[in-house]
This record gives sequence, C-alpha cells and structure tokens, in this order.
Amino acid sequence: MVFLAGMRIVKYFFLTLYRIWFYILVALPIIVLFPILLLSISKDSWYTFFFKLARFWAYFILFGMGFNVKIEREQVPDKNKSYMFIANHTSMADIMLMLVSVKNPFVFVGKKELTKIPLFGFFYKRTCILVDRSSEKSRKAVFLRAQRRLESGLSICIFPEGGVPEEHIELDIFKDGAFRLAINHQIPIVPITFGDNKARFSYTFFSGGPGRMRVKIHKFLSTEGLVIGDTRKLNEEARTSIFKQLQEFNK
Repeated sequence: MVFLAGMRIVKYFFLTLYRIWFYILVALPIIVLFPILLLSISKDSWYTFFFKLARFWAYFILFGMGFNVKIEREQVPDKNKSYMFIANHTSMADIMLMLVSVKNPFVFVGKKELTKIPLFGFFYKRTCILVDRSSEKSRKAVFLRAQRRLESGLSICIFPEGGVPEEHIELDIFKDGAFRLAINHQIPIVPITFGDNKARFSYTFFSGGPGRMRVKIHKFLSTEGLVIGDTRKLNEEARTSIFKQLQEFNK
C-alpha cells in the first residue's frame, strides 16, 4: 500500500510538471516573437503571415509535448478556396492540432473566455472571431465578422460542440452556427476527426502524456444549392462522419 501511494505521488508530480511544461511551450514562442507577431496583426491584409507564425507556434508545442501527429486526408483543400473547417473538441491541444492539420489560412470562431489566458489571449482576441454564447447580439455579430473574413479569401474554423463536453461524452450534439454560416456563404464543410487528444491532453489535470495524435480529414460536404432549411440535415451528416471515425479510432 505504501509503495502504491508513493507511485501515485510520483505520477502526480510528473503530470504536474507536464502541465507546466505545456504552458511554458505556449508562452515561449510568443515572448520571443512578440514584436513580429504584433506587427503581423497590425493590418488585416497581413493575417496570412500571422497564420504562418501561428502554425510554427503549434508545431513547436506539439513536438515539445512529445505528440506524434498522423494525418490522413480523404480530400485536400484547394489553397485558393474558402472552407468551413469543423472538428470534435476534447482538449486544450485542439487549437494547435487544427493549425498543424490545415494549411489554408483560417480564422477561429471561439469563446471569449480564452482571452483571459496571459499572452495567448492578447493575440486570440485580436485575430479570432469571439462569441458570447449567452448573448444573441454577439451570436449575430459573428455572422457579419465571418462574412468579412470570407470575402478577404480566408476560411473559418469552428468547434461545433460549442465547448469541451464532459469526459464521459464521446461526441456532444453539434450546434447549427457553423452550418448556417457555410450555407449562407455556399462554402464546403470540411469535417475533421481528432482521435487521441482526450487521451493525450484532456482538461482533467492529472492525465495525459506523449504519444500519437491521429487526424482524419474527411471528404468535404458541399453546400451548393442548399438553403437554411437544410441546416439540420447537414449538421447530422457532418456529426455522423466524425462520430463513426471516433468509434473506428477507439476500436
């Protein structure tokens, strides 16, 4: 019993260090590149350069955490087109993995609470489309800001579960916002499945560790000719493709 208790203490100690290491990796590139990052967000037309820096930041973190990313693509996005990228949401590492998985410059639509994170929140607030899910006015404003980004040639990324579900939920119900946006702008939806983020680095503090991170980029779902009345059907089709792949990963 004493031996097992000692082993648990050692385990918790190293998992605590692992969590601290994650935040060091998040902050270090931002501190080093701060002047360049600040310059890159000073004009909307320079966002593509900021996106490249963000991808470098994401690679740095995932590599530093010992995550081995494996990406399978059923279809490759055209670099000259805009898309709606969606994925299941299980981990703090989802943002980094999305940046690594997708080369097309995109803008995140995310909850405003993340702006409170030191350093990261500063750039998150200035480059992402923020939404207060409790405010109808805020949700409507998302559509206007997304339209401006799409018109500039960028893509949009949304985690349609609307937040990270509880640990026992494999895949939560998808909200309709991403699908309405895609239909309104007639852009394809790209469903993406993250297979291992919950195991690698979930929101449970004493959990996680190095290992593989599998990604499946599914065939795109066309919105051409669809109307708002088709939102629910499109939502269910996207969720089904991600859910089936999660089950396949978990076999």
